[in-house]
Amino acid sequence: MNLAPKKPCKKPGCGALTRTGYCEKHISYKRKYDHERGSSAKRGYGRLWRRERAEFLRENPRCVLHWKAGRLVASTVVDHIIPHKGDPKLFWDKNNWQALCKKCHDTKTAREDGGFGNYEGRK
Repeated sequence: MNLAPKKPCKKPGCGALTRTGYCEKHISYKRKYDHERGSSAKRGYGRLWRRERAEFLRENPRCVLHWKAGRLVASTVVDHIIPHKGDPKLFWDKNNWQALCKKCHDTKTAREDGGFGNYEGRK
């Protein structure tokens, strides 16, 4: 018996309470999203990306958004300033990369996509 407290469904806009992440109505939404999204390697984030990412973070150790605000926070994520949406030229353009901390990256992504896993917003 799962005694964890119920939380709102992860589907943006759904307020149903669940213990599994998605309510019964939206579990198929998650499966469809996961299936169509593909693996990280299929989306370009394979061995070469991991090597380039590590080098970029070594060269850019500070979160640029925190740095602009006068705070020193370590960067952990290489963000595509303009979302590449599968365009390999934009994906590998280092002028389109910025170093962010995870919190800043997650906030930026949620703002751009309308929420994490926003399937409808990714067309």
